[in-house]
Parts: sequence; structure tokens; C-alpha cells
Amino acid sequence: MQTSLLSHINTPEDLRQLSKAQLPQLAAEIRRFIIEIVATKEGHLGASLGVVELSIALHYFFNTPEDLLVWDVGHQAYVHKILTGRKTVFHTNRQFNGISGFPKRNESVFDTFGVGHSSTSISAALGMAIASQLDKKPSKNHIAIIGDASIASGMAFEGLNHAGVTNTNLWVILNDNAIGIDPSVGALKEYLVKAEIGKKPRQSNIIEALNFHYVGPIDGHDFTALFETFKNLSTIKGPKFIHVVTKKGKGLKQAEENQVVYHAPGKFDKHTGELVLKNEHNLPPKFQDVFGLSLVELAKKNKNIIGITPAMPTGSSLKFMMEEFPERAFDVGIAEQHAVTLAAGLATQNKIVFCAIYSTFLQRAYDQIIHDVALQKLPVIFCIDRAGLVGEDGATHHGVFDIAYLRCIPNLIIAAPADELALRNLLYTASLGLKQPIAIRYPRGRGKITNWKKPFQKLDIGRGNIIKPGKSIAVISVGTMCNQALEAINNCNNPAEIALYDLGFVKPLDKTLLKKIFSQHKTIITLEDGILSGGAGEAILVFAQQNNFTVKFIHLGIPDTFIEQGKIDELYEILEISADKIKLKLNKLLNKL
Repeated sequence: MQTSLLSHINTPEDLRQLSKAQLPQLAAEIRRFIIEIVATKEGHLGASLGVVELSIALHYFFNTPEDLLVWDVGHQAYVHKILTGRKTVFHTNRQFNGISGFPKRNESVFDTFGVGHSSTSISAALGMAIASQLDKKPSKNHIAIIGDASIASGMAFEGLNHAGVTNTNLWVILNDNAIGIDPSVGALKEYLVKAEIGKKPRQSNIIEALNFHYVGPIDGHDFTALFETFKNLSTIKGPKFIHVVTKKGKGLKQAEENQVVYHAPGKFDKHTGELVLKNEHNLPPKFQDVFGLSLVELAKKNKNIIGITPAMPTGSSLKFMMEEFPERAFDVGIAEQHAVTLAAGLATQNKIVFCAIYSTFLQRAYDQIIHDVALQKLPVIFCIDRAGLVGEDGATHHGVFDIAYLRCIPNLIIAAPADELALRNLLYTASLGLKQPIAIRYPRGRGKITNWKKPFQKLDIGRGNIIKPGKSIAVISVGTMCNQALEAINNCNNPAEIALYDLGFVKPLDKTLLKKIFSQHKTIITLEDGILSGGAGEAILVFAQQNNFTVKFIHLGIPDTFIEQGKIDELYEILEISADKIKLKLNKLLNKL
């Protein structure tokens, strides 16, 4: 019987005590360890299973943490975490008060750069390498590990372009598995798929053209090939590039065969790999599916409708339109800036463009939103998925800044639908033609309405709604926070005293409705799932002051801090925006009446 190797590995120093002949056994043990924990605790599975040998080889060959490993995105960093002191707490991965699902500088000295979004590793590692040059440490290694989907991003090319004119000790390792979350796209992908282990494509090598010493493709699951390559390149000065071919999901048959689903599969049987099926019969739809399916309905009636997403066709549900109208729906890869300006270009030619993009990723295209869309008043329709708190992915993925960073942009409408029907009707209204751009924000997860496929209705831009009348206190909710507010009001001591309003639009505000609210109520509670600084509550307060209303305001939302990972219900409770915490606040106010 083999002795467990992993039980004795707590740091890379422990790893380096093993012989190279023992490393395949360790790789097998780590795969089993990851599968057993992710099967019940959930998380990102396929990417880390694919880099087990590569991760072991990096920490075995290089002198980490003195040599600096910079992981791109972080989906592939589970093995790294297990080898660097977090094995015993790995079961807390992505949980409240647990370790992060991504590299995080304040979590470990081995996490050299915090990351959640893609394509930052080369720039960060180059910055570290330049610092080492300035500090007269020429032998220090700086290794960026980046995926084939991420390296197609503009920022990755900016880093490569700069690195190529330096003489830094920078290593770029391309972990090429032909897939990000969805399959990789674009001309660079077409180049990479022609590469075979031990054989370069015949056409010019773009990496060598950028002055990198290029090696590959090599088998990323072959320890001998990895170590030989590392050894040979360690004597070469200047930037180095290793093209490593791996298989996402390696070691679990289902994860290898269904790489999209097993990127983050939820719970599954650790022995068979079969997914633990959830009973989704008669459940309300996911907001992303309301978007995706409604868009298909609209596209069938209007040939000018176009759909765009940067690398998230499954996550955003643009996949439905891509299947139905492949010539009018585009996955542009991890290229948010390009996605927005592409949408702007299409809009100049009278196309009705729906740009589906996560709130946290839209931040990456801020300049394009301002200069290329809003300044030119082009009617691009931004469908902002994952707005608000997203749960276990944590601070890098929460969509809590979009209202604040969009509110200050002229010409831009900001809509926050309270439910699936409102989202559906907003999509329809926008498809009829607007004179300016609109941002429609909606959350991750399911709504509340099962019978949502109702006939489309045109909405009035800038119109809010009264959900429930009340005598003394008014709650103004933003988007789906209406659900928390309504539950709190219905369960408080005196629901008849409290009115509930759905703001509907953060910009333009429904001034008529707000004046009515301020005239009838002396205490106003604003409730939103975004950052309070610059948020919707602040916009309402400014409007009240500008119009000389003297009312008491209480603003509930996200405070001026980054919110860590946890289940959304847990985070709502801590931030005091859950139905129970809102109810307590309402009861205190009612007691003072």
C-alpha cells in the first residue's frame, strides 16, 4: 500500500524533499483531494484539475516564495493553495470567513498578486521583474501563468509588447487547454489549436515576433518535459515563453468530456462524477435566462437586433441567441473594451445592440462607455448581469459599483427592474429604439415569478412604481431589493404605516413620484444592493435637497468597504439589508412614532 505523500506536504519546501519519481503519485493524491472537497463544498473544478502537474512542477523547480508566481484569473490556483499552507483549511474555500477562491495577497506570502479577473498576470509579473532589476536581483524569477482565453485579451498583449523590449527575468507560461469558461474564440485560438505537442504551427510565431524566447508546445502533464524545459530556459536571459498544453478537468471523466459544466459544477458524486441534480421543476427562472430567452423572441421579430458578450455566452445566456441566430450573436472573447466599442460601431449603422456583460467586468470598459458610447449618444443596450452581491466569488466579482460609476455619465439611462417581468419589458422597450444608451442591471440567480413569459409591454422611461401604500414611512427600493423590503414590511409590527416604492430608474429619476413621496412621508428609507457612496440613495437625497424638502433619510446598502465571499443571504444579514434586519429597523422607527 502506498504511503500518502500529500499528508506530509504543507509548504513547497516539503514538496522539494520528494524525489521526482514520487511526483506522479502526489499529483494523483492532489486530484483526489480536490475532487473530494469540491464535490461537496462546490467551487471551480476543471481548471485546477488541469494544472496539477504544472503547479507541482513550478513549486518544485522554482524557489517560491522568493521566486514569484503570478496566477491569472485564479480559477487554476487550487493546487497552488494546497501546496502553500492552506491544505487544512481548503474545505473553507469560498465560504464566509474561509479562504478565497482566488489568489489574495493578505492570505499568503505565496499569493504575490490578488486576482479575480483575467489577463493581469503578465503586466503584474513584468512590474515585479522590473523592480527586481532595479533592486539588483537579476537571478530572481517572475513567472506569469496565463490561460489561452486570457492571453487573447488586449491587456495581455500590452504586457507582452512591453516585456519584449526589456531584458527582465520574466517567464510567461501559457496554459493552453482551448477553453476558458466557455470554449476560447478568435484568430489566436485558431493559431493555437494548430499547435501540437513538440510541433509549432508553420506560420510565423507571434510570440517570437515580440522578442520572447519561445518553447513549446509541451505536454503540461509530463513532469520530465516540464523540468527539462525549465532547466534549459533558466540559462537564457530576457523574457521567456513556454507554451504548455493541458486538459481541463483531467482525472475526472465527466469533467474532461463536459468542460463547460464542470468549470464550476456545483455538487457532484466524488466517485462517479455525476452531478447532484437539483429539482428545478416549476422554479422561477434565472434572470440571465429571462434576458437570453426574451432576446431570442425579440430577435425573431427584428433582424437588426445584435447580441454581444465578452467570453460569457453560457453565464449570460446569450448562448440561446447564438444557437438561434449565430450570424447576429457574438462572443468576442475576454475583451470587454472591444465588446463595448464593437457595440458602438454597430449602433452607428442602426443596429439594435444588446451588450451582455457582468457588472464587475463592465468596469474594465469604462472609458469606452464614456467616450465611444455615451459621448456620441449611441443607443447601445447594456444588459448588466450579476449586479449586486454575487456570493462565494467574493470581492473581485460583486457587482456593487455599477450604479455609482454609471450615474455620473451624461446621456446614459440606468434601469433597475424589480422582477423578471420588468426586465423582460425593459428589453422590449429598448428594442423599439432609443435616442441614447441604456444600462439595465439585474442580479445573479432566480427571480420570484414562474409565469413570466407574458406579452411584451412598453414601459415609460424614468417611471417608478408604488408597490404598497403606507401612512408615515416610505421605503424606496432599487431593483430586486424590493423583495427584501416587501417581506420586511409585511412582517413588521404595523405594515399599514409603511409605504413601498420601486424606483425603477436610477437615471432619470421619477421626479414626480419622488415629490409625491417627500410630500407625504417625513421618514424615507432607501434600499439598494450597490455601494452607498455615489449610489441611488445619494441621488434621491440630492434631489430632495435641491427641491427644498426637509425629510429624514436612512440609506441602506453597501458601505465603503470591499465585501468578502459568503452566501448572499449571509452577506445581506451582515450588511443589514436582509428582510429580518430591515424589519428590525422598521420596528424601531414605528416605536418612535
